[in-house]
Amino acid sequence: MSNTSAAAAHKAAFDTERVGAQLDILFRSSVVWLERNWLQILIAVGIGVAIALLLFWLRAFGPRLAQRSASGKGWAAVLGRAIERTNAFFIVMLSAKLVDGYAATPPEVDKTITFLFTVAAVFQAAIWARELILGAIEHRTRDEHYSGEALMSAMGLIRLLVSFAVFAIAFVVVLSNLGVNVTGLVAGLGVGGIAIGLAAQGIFADLFAALAIIFDRPFRRGDKVSYDNTSGVIEAIGLKSTRIRAFTGELRIISNRNLLDKEIQNTSWRDHVRVSYTIGVAYETPPDTLARIPDILTELVEAEGAKVARAGFESFGASSLDYVLQVDTPGDDWATAHATRNRLMVAIIRRFAAEGIAIPYPTQTTYTAAPDGTLVMPYADPAHVAAAEQTAKN
Repeated sequence: MSNTSAAAAHKAAFDTERVGAQLDILFRSSVVWLERNWLQILIAVGIGVAIALLLFWLRAFGPRLAQRSASGKGWAAVLGRAIERTNAFFIVMLSAKLVDGYAATPPEVDKTITFLFTVAAVFQAAIWARELILGAIEHRTRDEHYSGEALMSAMGLIRLLVSFAVFAIAFVVVLSNLGVNVTGLVAGLGVGGIAIGLAAQGIFADLFAALAIIFDRPFRRGDKVSYDNTSGVIEAIGLKSTRIRAFTGELRIISNRNLLDKEIQNTSWRDHVRVSYTIGVAYETPPDTLARIPDILTELVEAEGAKVARAGFESFGASSLDYVLQVDTPGDDWATAHATRNRLMVAIIRRFAAEGIAIPYPTQTTYTAAPDGTLVMPYADPAHVAAAEQTAKN
């Protein structure tokens, strides 16, 4: 037999002997412990069983709590499902850990119970965290406007990512408690995550943008929005893109990431629609009438059920004195605002006609000169008109 084979056989024998010795020590210490503390052990077992039964009884309330949510996505359902996912092994180990000190367990048994409790607690925490995270996402999207949209299509991927993240953390924590150096493992997971992220950065960017839309809610399906030169109605919010039905009829598709990078105007959430008018009146209008024009405009606007944001003089125009009228129509319906604007225009024309207020056309006066430089006026000379009239009488 070679030296290497002999060394391997000796090491295997040594390991077997060490394991056997440790088991023998554990057995002997357990026997001594049972002989000396049998009464405390029986009491501890009774208390542990009672605690376990109480925890199982509390776990049974999980499904009942979940049924209280009609939509299945409320906080009651989220907490109920998390409680329902409590593992029986965790309940048993928790009960054992709680009564461990009372029974004066030997160090070997105590370390075993502590190790098993740590494993059970870490993975149970991962299960609870997974249920709460996924439940929070579903709760956030319980509004009917999000039903069957981005979250529904992405839920499978979201579950996979969340499950991988929480259980990977749990696995690393368990290994760390076992004394394993997890630095290399964490570094490897980090490098792998970076590689996957770089390979699919476009997909993940749009996915996270879809989640940002769901959580931040800048808009929902059915909202009227405007961005850049596009205005339309949100038809669908998908995993990668959002579909917008433009007011001109075509369906426009834009990636979620690019859409969130733009300034979006959500016109569905406005509380009023503002329409502006510029109204010019003739310079010949009497000053008293000019002073009454803002009150006249306010009266006409209020008669239409709208609100005046501004009504007053703006500037001296080339052919008119210009007034600005800004009208706020309640609600977000442009059709109602346009109808109000049309009726108000007719009312202004009628009222100005009744008040004798002229809205002038742009006018221009041209002067011409005779060959001798004398100006030829664009109107009749009164002296020439009088002479012509006298001649006609004679």
